[in-house]
Amino acid sequence: MVDNEPLPSWIDGAPKSAILSFVRRVTTQGGADFVPPPERIATFDHDGTLCCEQPLQMQFFFLFDRVKECAGKDPALRQRQPFKAVLEHDYSTLFGLGRQALLELVFVTHAGMTDEAFDQLAREWLAAAMHPKYGRLYKECIYRPQLELLAYLRENDFKTYIVTGSGIDFIRAFADEVYGIPREQVIGSSAKLRYDVTDSGAVSLMKLPELNSFDDREAKPLNIG
Repeated sequence: MVDNEPLPSWIDGAPKSAILSFVRRVTTQGGADFVPPPERIATFDHDGTLCCEQPLQMQFFFLFDRVKECAGKDPALRQRQPFKAVLEHDYSTLFGLGRQALLELVFVTHAGMTDEAFDQLAREWLAAAMHPKYGRLYKECIYRPQLELLAYLRENDFKTYIVTGSGIDFIRAFADEVYGIPREQVIGSSAKLRYDVTDSGAVSLMKLPELNSFDDREAKPLNIG
């Protein structure tokens, strides 16, 4: 391996060659495929693309831990679906309840707080929570080849974005630290927000139990645009 070779952990083969060829073509000034730096944008999915999503996506584990916390404060949740399924680790029942049940979990555990409070909550969880299989912090279960690709693209003046079905506020809590992607370059699913002003003039954005956008499939290109 040559020193300073791009994508050092990638196997020499068709995918690596295609990436190097593409970047070379779009960055060669005067070439037929040249793209000016302000127009160079690369978007990445998150779960399963940048990080491990097995046995479940990272945010599910955060969600389940939040359900346990909420059930500790409100024991009635223990007998109510879909919370009962989470607490009993009955995931076949949970995922059989459909999308609306998952949204209910998100609304109860993620809403009713300011976006700053949620960010702090997510950061604290990410600093301590360990992957059940690998015994490492979730934010460390990242694919090295993809980190190399992100760095290589940025070295060639690409602006890199994460576009994910996971919650935008959750991914923003660690995207800059882990991927070098600033929070404003993360696009994801989101809840509606309410703009609040206190008597003292302090401003906050309150997370509401209402879906704003589920950033998946056809919603992804719309939200990128």
